[in-house]
Amino acid sequence: MSRTDAILKRLSQLHPRLIDLSLDRMLPLLEKLGNPQDHLPPTIHVAGTNAKGSTIAYLRAFLEAAGKRVHVYNSPHLVRFNERIRLAGKLVGTRKLNAALEEVEAVNNGEPITFFEVTTVTAFCLFAETPGDYLLLETGMGGTYDTTNVVKHPLGTIITPIDYDHQGFLGNSLAEIASNKAGILKRGSKSVMGIQHDEARAVLERAARKLGITPIWQNEDFHGAEQDGRLVFQDEDGLLDLPPPALPGPHQFDNAALAIAATRHFGLPVDEAGFAEGLRRVTWPARMQPIREGKLRALLPPGHEFWLDGGHNPHGAAALARTIAAMPPKPLVLIMGMMNTRAPEDFLEAFRDLYPAQILTLTIPGEENAHRAEDIAARARAHRFPAKASRSVVSALKAAAKMENARVLVCGSLYLAGDVLAKNGTLPD
Repeated sequence: MSRTDAILKRLSQLHPRLIDLSLDRMLPLLEKLGNPQDHLPPTIHVAGTNAKGSTIAYLRAFLEAAGKRVHVYNSPHLVRFNERIRLAGKLVGTRKLNAALEEVEAVNNGEPITFFEVTTVTAFCLFAETPGDYLLLETGMGGTYDTTNVVKHPLGTIITPIDYDHQGFLGNSLAEIASNKAGILKRGSKSVMGIQHDEARAVLERAARKLGITPIWQNEDFHGAEQDGRLVFQDEDGLLDLPPPALPGPHQFDNAALAIAATRHFGLPVDEAGFAEGLRRVTWPARMQPIREGKLRALLPPGHEFWLDGGHNPHGAAALARTIAAMPPKPLVLIMGMMNTRAPEDFLEAFRDLYPAQILTLTIPGEENAHRAEDIAARARAHRFPAKASRSVVSALKAAAKMENARVLVCGSLYLAGDVLAKNGTLPD
């Protein structure tokens, strides 16, 4: 076990529950550490169900194209915890991370606090002490009681599309979930809203109105769409004719447009050339990521495609299916694993019209709360999908290799995506 893993294991034992939505434990610890959350660069806070990470990836690409030093906070990580904290453009170094974690651990002095809370506090300490021009801050879950929701005066807030997810914590209706996400809105901060269901939009409008905020809304105050292979964006400041996003999928035109609108609405120093450069070089691992080389890729013959995506809810599955549908036809093989908080049949329904040639199911390695491969396969077959369980991703890929010119997609969980990247030797940087 590495030193980082040992520290994280100790921290995870400070509270019996992995998730316990509250800020009551964090705020006293932050105060003992000098309230680092009050000493951050201008911050853009992002909540929503899907597209948070992609939107932040575009914002980072735009700002870095403009020569700015950008801090980023994302979760969860795929392979290494370091991926959650990016300081001035680079993932935090292991020594620096370990020192910060141990300092926070010492100040906390064994008091009850969840893993997410204590690691977020650590991130704020690192962001506050490292010079940077902007911080892009992603919520982990919800908004109102999310660990990131201690920044009093963000430069701006973004709420990406809201859909059903984490109902056990955020509520069982879109209105309840939206109310929780709306908790990141702050009086005096501008806000940009992604495409929303009517029920969620009504809640967001009421919350914004109470705070004196007039958000701008996607497909109403700004528009972005694919035209002749390019991204055409328009808002009240004019028209931009830009290259397509480097991230694949029709939904990425929407995500890129949301990030462009936020950049302009918040007054960030990015010109048209910066947008174009950012769109060309944006990266976001495990989001319809092509795997072109590595140990696992070598198990497939040259005619096969190998894709990886961590989408894990029905909304994400629908976006993924649209991306596949837009590609030239090929036999589709899904290699799928899921956490037991998800319903495999709900995820698979998006692929109904794509007629997967085979679904090979996995138990996600090292995850005690994962569905068993046999259970996923049984539930898939009960809904008339051709599925069978595999012992490992290696055995699944070997089975997929026997098909001719197949499109192989690993999907269903970010935890599975991280395991595949690690086994393939493809570390996010």
